[in-house]
Amino acid sequence: MNVGVAYADKFKQVWLKLEVPDDSTVRQAIQHSGLLNQFPEIDLDKQKVGIFGKITKLDARLEEGSRIEIYRVITADPELVERRDRDNDD
Repeated sequence: MNVGVAYADKFKQVWLKLEVPDDSTVRQAIQHSGLLNQFPEIDLDKQKVGIFGKITKLDARLEEGSRIEIYRVITADPELVERRDRDNDD
């Protein structure tokens, strides 16, 4: 079956289309994609994953056409960043 796997760090966005066996899980597709080698900072034990923007578990079974997303940990509070940007506009 055909699925996609997406990940973005602060420098690069990657979206891969790949074929996986019909009974594959989210974890198996991510491992098959090679993204864990390309982005060694990915830690599936800490980072959340989703399918089409909805958080899911690594052992969830995939359907044809699923788009798996690996989410980065937020490192800054968006409200603080916005406030800091406004303060620097003076």
